[in-house]
Amino acid sequence: MLAFLAYRQVEMRSMAAVEAAGHTITLSQARLFERVNPEGSRLTELAESAQLTKQSAAYLVDELIAAGYLRRSRDPEDGRAKLITITDRGYEVIAVARRSEAEVEEEWSNHLGDESFDTLRRLLIELREITDPFR
Repeated sequence: MLAFLAYRQVEMRSMAAVEAAGHTITLSQARLFERVNPEGSRLTELAESAQLTKQSAAYLVDELIAAGYLRRSRDPEDGRAKLITITDRGYEVIAVARRSEAEVEEEWSNHLGDESFDTLRRLLIELREITDPFR
């Protein structure tokens, strides 16, 4: 629960910053969007990593495409498959979210002290090895 509370604050602050920058993206869309690989992802991969049904993922992807954050194109490795990639507008959203995340990290570092914050960050990265099967 403690990890969730910290995550939720970062998520809420990032979403507020994205909205303040003029981007209209919902929390459900953002949770799927953050799983798109910079080289592109197939819909089935996105659905699995976001823990959604393929139908729900397709709906969110369609919304993100309509808003100009993602695009769907033919997968160069398999002409039958489609690849979902991030547009320039999508990278604008990512940049806003990353700046917000950096602000939160700076606040946490100021609160905990640099050494404690660095330890926390290192331990979370180590935990990712066993907690994120989609990394």
